Amino acid sequence: MNKIQKVLIANRGEIALRILRACKELGIKTVAVYSTADRSLKHVRLADEAVCIGPPSSTDSYLNIPALISAAEVTHADAIHPGYGFLSESADFAQRVEESGFIFIGPRAENIRVMGDKVAAIEAMQKSGVPCVPGSDGGLGTNDIENIELARNIGLPIIIKASGGGGGRGMRVVEKEEDLLGSIELTKTEAQNFFSNPEVYMEKFLTTPRHIEIQILADEHGNAVHLGERDCSMQRRHQKVVEEAPAPGITPELRNKIGTVCADACKAINYRGAGTFEFLFENDEFYFIEMNTRIQVEHPVTEMVTGVDIVREQILIADGQPLSFTQDEIEIKGCAIECRINAEDPNNFIPSPGKITQYHVAGGLGVRVDSHIYNGYTVPPYYDSMIGKLITFADTRHGAIIKMQNALDEMVIDGIKTNIPLQVRIMEDETFRKGGMNIHYLEKMLGEPH
Repeated sequence: MNKIQKVLIANRGEIALRILRACKELGIKTVAVYSTADRSLKHVRLADEAVCIGPPSSTDSYLNIPALISAAEVTHADAIHPGYGFLSESADFAQRVEESGFIFIGPRAENIRVMGDKVAAIEAMQKSGVPCVPGSDGGLGTNDIENIELARNIGLPIIIKASGGGGGRGMRVVEKEEDLLGSIELTKTEAQNFFSNPEVYMEKFLTTPRHIEIQILADEHGNAVHLGERDCSMQRRHQKVVEEAPAPGITPELRNKIGTVCADACKAINYRGAGTFEFLFENDEFYFIEMNTRIQVEHPVTEMVTGVDIVREQILIADGQPLSFTQDEIEIKGCAIECRINAEDPNNFIPSPGKITQYHVAGGLGVRVDSHIYNGYTVPPYYDSMIGKLITFADTRHGAIIKMQNALDEMVIDGIKTNIPLQVRIMEDETFRKGGMNIHYLEKMLGEPH
């Protein structure tokens, strides 16, 4: 390592522990930050230094930019890793980090800013040759007649989306022309309320797509590679539940074609760090929907099938080093599946915080658990309900599913409710076992409207 000798981890939970482990393997010292509700987190205990940055509320702690910068200053950190969620895709945070003299372990602020605006992102991808969903090619104007004509040209059903949206908010499907104008206004209002940006755009609504994403890594020396694809179609209310790599039915030729397009786009926009191109996939065609400018929750499945430590590469790239491998050296081997383990009721999905009275982790060849919990740990009620990720790897998809079933059976988390029974049900589902489900399948399986 050259410039980075100490990293402040601006996050919590399993991803904070994941980053800490990568730093320790590289011989880098770590600084944990925590809210008063998180002083007993595992990575806080393991870090070289720890700084309390505020009360439980995210707004007053993990989203408090001055507190994070101050923590980096008093501990003499060299760099800040944002993880995922919280400030990981805040261009303002990335800019403040760099302006304060620290290294941001992630993309440049301008890349985050462009990709955070869905309209700007689509325009950038179109220029780079990335296939996009047919749509308005920009924000919608106020001319009702033009908007109706645009919808007719695209063809109903269409979907209205907020330019600054994310997390399943700011989206509305329109199936009848008479509902169009009202839906535009409702989505504008929602966009303003949630994202402080009323701009919306229009896209063709694909009825039975799969959600497939491409993982890329790019350095500041003009190198960019893709690490293949992940299938994240098992979703409930736009939230991923199960992810896998590679995606069933995607040929090596198709993978390399779309992967090369994504890597070339990163070069064209001068991208730096890890990133994920998210696509809807229908009738053997990819349609770009957004780019995530951070590490993804589901990155472990890609690591398992490629052997690449993505978090380690993030740190090395931020240190100014070139990628340690070329595209020709990346080989996809076997299959990996990830089940998100959430502290929630598996029937009604209501969060279930509380003290874990007994914890037994699954194990065995090809089983990986990324989690911050331990026996006696109390899950706080203030944050996302995900408490861990269970990942299995085998030579075949069927083998990975069998390993996952065994691992779910082994895993014990008492004292709180978890979604493990739901994950067991998914692994036993015949359609899931065949592979290639669309993004509506899980809600249909659960008997929920979509």
